[in-house]
Amino acid sequence: MVSSTPNARAGMPKFAFPALILANLILPLGPVLVRMADVGPVAAAFWRLTLALPFLLILALPRLRRTMPTIREWSALIWSGLFFAADLAAWHIGILYTKVTNATIFGNMSGLMLPIWGMVVLRQRPRAMQAIALTLATAGAAVMMGGSYELSPRYLHGDLLCLLAGATYTGYLLIVQRARVRLDSWSVLAMSTLFSIPPLLLCALWLGERIMPGDWTPLVVLALSSQLVGQGLLTYAISWFTPLVLGLSLLLQPAVSAVLGWVLFGEWLSITDMVGTMAVAAALVLVRLPSRA
Repeated sequence: MVSSTPNARAGMPKFAFPALILANLILPLGPVLVRMADVGPVAAAFWRLTLALPFLLILALPRLRRTMPTIREWSALIWSGLFFAADLAAWHIGILYTKVTNATIFGNMSGLMLPIWGMVVLRQRPRAMQAIALTLATAGAAVMMGGSYELSPRYLHGDLLCLLAGATYTGYLLIVQRARVRLDSWSVLAMSTLFSIPPLLLCALWLGERIMPGDWTPLVVLALSSQLVGQGLLTYAISWFTPLVLGLSLLLQPAVSAVLGWVLFGEWLSITDMVGTMAVAAALVLVRLPSRA
């Protein structure tokens, strides 16, 4: 998730827009694959990173040889790995206890939490569009959680875990900002992935989860789709579009999640659910609108 991006550049590659759309069609598969895996949810996160790590290292090592991290940057990378592990652990557990659509929406709340961080910690005055977005998001999230609680308190538990995942991912983004001043994105992603793997394995063992899968297919697809292809396409395409286009493209994710949840798990969205989902989705678009000069 990215809080701001440059304006669209001249000479955009013809594959940039298809890559952006395809990324937002692939990423919602993550919650479905976690449910399909025959290991625990945190173990699924462990395998998602472990299976993707060799490919990430191949991409990152040539760049790391040219620009070795400093001691301060290594510290930031270790902390980013811990926060990324917390994000995946909370999100993967939450996926099992709420609707696929809710998990997708709440797991992507970092786009709204970053402006909140700026207002609360950095004392930044919110723009009018940010204030509207935060109001919409609060109302929409309350509606979605109310609908979850009506179905089962366990669903509300899942919503809160996915919100926690969004918060810890926000912390991850704030930490890697300093490392990204000098290091490239593949180096940061590979090293944060490397440092996320041990705490995820320890957490899965502590929870008593099943670690070794009987069927590797969902985990291999999860690693390739979520960690490599989806994020890779998004990383490739993101610099060519304005914040508005990026925000609008994110609306594909809850839509795809709603369809997958209905087809695979019989998760019907009520009118109330739809209103709450669209309110949060609209907030994710509004918060990315550039401010007027």
